[in-house]
Amino acid sequence: MQPTLLDNTHLLDRLDLPDAEIDFAPAFCSQADADRLFAAILETTAWKQDSIRLYGRSIPMPRLTTWYGDPGASYTYSGILNIPLPWTPPLMEVKRKVEATLGLQFNSVLLNRYRDGRDSVSWHSDDEREFGTDPAIASVSLGATRTFQLRHKKRKELKASLELPHGSLLIMRGGTQRHWLHQVPKTSRAVGERINLTFRKIRVV
Repeated sequence: MQPTLLDNTHLLDRLDLPDAEIDFAPAFCSQADADRLFAAILETTAWKQDSIRLYGRSIPMPRLTTWYGDPGASYTYSGILNIPLPWTPPLMEVKRKVEATLGLQFNSVLLNRYRDGRDSVSWHSDDEREFGTDPAIASVSLGATRTFQLRHKKRKELKASLELPHGSLLIMRGGTQRHWLHQVPKTSRAVGERINLTFRKIRVV
């Protein structure tokens, strides 16, 4: 990984992957801030468990989710329409910190709550039309460390994996969503709860 200094505070490492622009800061938040934000977001978020239709059956998603953002920043994935709830103070705190670090602006965030190792998210790309071409997706992880895996859509031999610890930041942009899939797989290890915040910029019509 090649380090790139985005400001005077945060050092991000660039993952050496073709057709992708992915930077990683394993210690984006201090331990104390990460602990505080994890507890606050866990408590103040309106968690829900959506279901998806698969082979004619309604299947509960293997994690809890919710969608927050600016008015009008609605988002549809897996047939589920997400109308944003208004920003909470802890979410706005993380949003401002991410924006100041990356020099980007976001108007929405998808939260995923992984209750234990049985919760997961399967292979996908964040390439819905609401994001436009080559979107920037900023992902903050709080709580238990989980494995994040990537694989190239066409070059099947290209794969990558990294651990996302408490208080880390991962930013995907450029052609990443066009060329790569990613997932957080299930694990048989005993792991605690994890909250993942993925900040996006939705095209508001």
